[in-house]
Amino acid sequence: MSTGIDSREYPARPLLGVGGIVFREDGAILLVERAKEPARGRWTIPGGLVEAGETLEMAVVREVREETGLSVEPVERVEIVERIYRDEAGVGRVRYHYVLADYLCRVTGGELKAASDAADARWFAEAEWQGLLEEWTLRVVRQALRRLQSSSRQM
Repeated sequence: MSTGIDSREYPARPLLGVGGIVFREDGAILLVERAKEPARGRWTIPGGLVEAGETLEMAVVREVREETGLSVEPVERVEIVERIYRDEAGVGRVRYHYVLADYLCRVTGGELKAASDAADARWFAEAEWQGLLEEWTLRVVRQALRRLQSSSRQM
């Protein structure tokens, strides 16, 4: 069991991360299958931890590129959310705690390929991703889609 200030598992304090919500013009969303805990095997939006000296926008650009091979431009911050995973064996001890800034992003280049801590990366039509995402991810993705549809932005 890891513990300490910089540990992801059983951290001394919440860790700051980012997520990139990326839609194609046909409404498909970019998702990655997590290769590591806490969400191993689950499909989610690409993202990861902010490094010291990085802005949130720099971090989302780097994380999406590292996990998917695609270059993106952040368009707007959608929401700041918390993900808290408790360890049931440890009587509710916090196993993972992230504070995440999720951004709506536009693809500017690159070629889609899973990399970094992503087991897979691909585009999913809306009918597909509705059943894949955890409720808290689904809520922020729907919010981003509503913003996109109510604006004149092209992704």
